[in-house]
Amino acid sequence: MPLLARIALPLFGLALWLGAETPRALPVDPSDITPDAGIAPVDPTPPAREAKPLPPGEVTLPEPKKNPRSDSPDIDHLPTGEDAVRLQIFLDEQHFGPGVIDGKPGRFTILAVNAWNEVHGHPVDDLGPVMAAARKAVPNPFATAIVPTSATKWVNTKLSYKRSQQASAKRMSYRSYGEYMSERYHTDVEFLVEINGSKPVYGLAPRKSLIVPNVKPFLVENLTGARYETEPLLAKRHVVIDTKVNQARIYENAPTALVVGENPDGPVQVKANRSLIAAFPITPGQERFIKYGLWEMRNAVQLPVWRYDQSLLDGKGRSNNAINIPPGPNSPVGVIWMGLSVSGIGIHGTSSPQTIGRSRSAGCIRMANWDAMRVPDFVRPGASVEIR
Repeated sequence: MPLLARIALPLFGLALWLGAETPRALPVDPSDITPDAGIAPVDPTPPAREAKPLPPGEVTLPEPKKNPRSDSPDIDHLPTGEDAVRLQIFLDEQHFGPGVIDGKPGRFTILAVNAWNEVHGHPVDDLGPVMAAARKAVPNPFATAIVPTSATKWVNTKLSYKRSQQASAKRMSYRSYGEYMSERYHTDVEFLVEINGSKPVYGLAPRKSLIVPNVKPFLVENLTGARYETEPLLAKRHVVIDTKVNQARIYENAPTALVVGENPDGPVQVKANRSLIAAFPITPGQERFIKYGLWEMRNAVQLPVWRYDQSLLDGKGRSNNAINIPPGPNSPVGVIWMGLSVSGIGIHGTSSPQTIGRSRSAGCIRMANWDAMRVPDFVRPGASVEIR
C-alpha cells in the first residue's frame, strides 16, 4: 500500500488527560506511518546488576501524614512502614497492581487486595491473609540498586517540552536518572527522595547506587519495538475495563458470578475465583469519549510512534502539518500500544505513572508503563475487551 494511503488510514486513540497543558495527539502503530524507517534502535547491552536486598529495618521511613487530598480508603489496620511496602511489592509481583509503590496504601492497593482475596476465596476486605502472605514472600522490602551504564541510552536531560523539537529527537527518553530509576522500580521520584534524601536522587549518574523498593524491575532496555502476534490460548482470554473503579481485570474467560453462601450461624462463604489472573490500575477516557461495549484487541506493539496534528485535535480535520513524535518512555502513549476494534480506542502506557487514576485521558485506557508492558504476557490480539 502506498505510504500516503497508509497515512490516511484511521488513527488509533486519543491519548492525553484532561488539564494537560501540552498539545495532544493520536497514537499510531509505527508501521502505519513509517513502514520502512521503523524506530531508532537501541544497541543490546549486558544485563544490569541485580539489586542487593537490604536487611529489614535498614531504611528509615518518614512518619505517615494524613493528606486531606489522599485517595487512601478509610480502613482500619492499614499497614504502615515496611509492611506497607511489603504489601505493595507482594501484590505487584502477584500481578495485582497496587499502583505506585510508595508505602502509602491507597485505593489501588485496596483494589489489588480485593482482587487477590477474590482469587483465593477470602472476604474482599480481609487484610489478614494477604498481609501474612506478603510478610513471608517479601522479607526484605528494600534493596540497593546500581544505575546501569545502559541508562545513558535512555536518559536525555535536554529533552525538549516542545513538540516541534521532540519530533527531531532520537527518542522520548527519561529526563533524569531519578525518573529512570523510579519507573524501573515501580515507584516515583518523591518516594525515592523520602528514602534516600534529595541529594542522592538528584545527583544520580550511571554506576551510582540508590535505595529502591525490592521489586522485579521494569527493564526498558529490553524493548525493541516488537509487534506481538496472536497466541491461541492468550487470545481466548477476556479483559474487563472498569471505568468506575479505574481497574483492568484479566480473566481466563468471560467472568461469571461468584458463588456466595450465607449461613445464619456462620461466616459468609466465598468461592475462590481462579479465572481472575491479573488486575492493574487504569485511567479511563473522558465520559463523553468512552466507548462502552465488548471489543476485540486488534494489535499490540512496543514503542509506538505518536502522531501530533493540532488541526485534527482542534476539530478542524486532518492537516498537512502533522508531525511524528518518536517512541520512548516519555511519550504520552508510553512504551506500548494495544489497539481495539473500536475506532480511536486502545490500551497504552504513560509518561506520568503518578497520575494514573487521578487525571483522565481524552479517550484511551492509560496504564503505568511497567503494568502496560505486562498485559501481553496475559492477553494477545484476538482477546475480547469489555469496557464498562
